[in-house]
Amino acid sequence: MKCPACAYNETKVVDSRLCSEGTAIRRRRECLKCEKRFTTYEYIENVMMMVVKRDGRRQAFDRSKIISGLVKACEKRPVSIDKIEDITDDIERTVQKKYDREVHSKVIGELLMEKLAVLDEVAYVRFASVYRQFRDVNQFMNELKSLLDKTTKK
Repeated sequence: MKCPACAYNETKVVDSRLCSEGTAIRRRRECLKCEKRFTTYEYIENVMMMVVKRDGRRQAFDRSKIISGLVKACEKRPVSIDKIEDITDDIERTVQKKYDREVHSKVIGELLMEKLAVLDEVAYVRFASVYRQFRDVNQFMNELKSLLDKTTKK
């Protein structure tokens, strides 16, 4: 494993543990040259899931895109990276259980919206504004009213 700090090729495993309900192994590694510590994850390789985009294009499912979108939505919010990874794991498991080889990006987006609505309302609104592609303030306000209605019903 190459060190992300100095690119040296030799590292040692300091700690290993199961995570994500036993579907991944988290390893803490240490570079033998610069002694920098970093984390790697090993996942079970599943059949490649394809995501059907809005315009009909197909792309390989990429969990890093989900993490990237969540990180942007949760920027400067009290949401830990562990929680973001948990949501990503949950969405990945859900998609793999319910769909055989293809899933529409809309399904993934709606799952993310559901998770964010529960996790952090500001992150939800940020994600919704990009995902739903609001054309004007009225569409944005309607989404906010919908969120407020759900919150007051709880």
